[in-house]
Amino acid sequence: MAGHVGIVACSAEGAALCYRTICAEAAPVMGEHNHPQITMHTHPLADYLVGIRAGDWSAVAELMLDSTRIVAAAGAELAVCPDNTIHQAFELVEPRSPIRWLHIAREVARAAKDRGYRTVGVLGTKYLMTGPVYPDALAAEGIERIIPDGPQRERIDEIIFGQLVYGVMTNESRGWFCEVIEQMKSRRAEAVVLGCTEIPLLIDEAVSPLPTLDSTRLLARAAIREATRAGGS
Repeated sequence: MAGHVGIVACSAEGAALCYRTICAEAAPVMGEHNHPQITMHTHPLADYLVGIRAGDWSAVAELMLDSTRIVAAAGAELAVCPDNTIHQAFELVEPRSPIRWLHIAREVARAAKDRGYRTVGVLGTKYLMTGPVYPDALAAEGIERIIPDGPQRERIDEIIFGQLVYGVMTNESRGWFCEVIEQMKSRRAEAVVLGCTEIPLLIDEAVSPLPTLDSTRLLARAAIREATRAGGS
C-alpha cells in the first residue's frame, strides 16, 4: 500500500487541482483507479490573509501546523501544501511538524534544473514574487529568476485574489498574463513558473509564450512519487 498524503490546503482551487492531479495521475504507477490515501484540511483563506498581509509568518505557520496535525492524526505520513505564498513560513513549520514535508518551490526548482533552464520567470501573488521562496529554491539549483514590474505585480495579485481563487477564469485575464509572459521572454526567461496554484487553471502550455513550470501539478507528482516509494519501503 502506498503512503498516505496529507494536503495542507490554503486556497480552494489550487488545493482541488492538487487533489485531482494526485488521484488522476497515480493510476499509471499504481494501477487503474488507484491512488494514495489522501486527507486534506483547510483553514479559511481569510485567516491566512491576516498573517500574510501583516507579514506575520509565525501566525501563518501556526495555521499550517494545525492543519498538519489534523491530517497526521488521520494517518497522513507526508504533507504537501499547494500554496506557494505561505511557503515563506515553511522554515517555521518543518522543524515542528509531526510528519515529513515536501517543499513546492524546491520541486519546481528541481524540475527547472532537470529541463536545463538557467533563467525562469516567476508569476504568483505579490508576496510570492517579491518574497524569498523562489529566489532561495532556484538559487540552490543555480537558476536565475525574473519577476514582473511593480504595476504588473499588483494587477497579477488582484486577478489572483479577485478572480482565480474563486474559480473565475476570463479570456481578458488570460491574454494579459500571456503579454506579461511574453515580456519575460524578451528579458531572457526560458520558462515561466506558475507560482500561484490557481494560475495553471488559466495558463497552460497551449497558450503560454514560454514553457511552463506548473507548481501545482509538479507538487502533486512529487507526492505520488514519495507516497509510492513509502509504500514500497
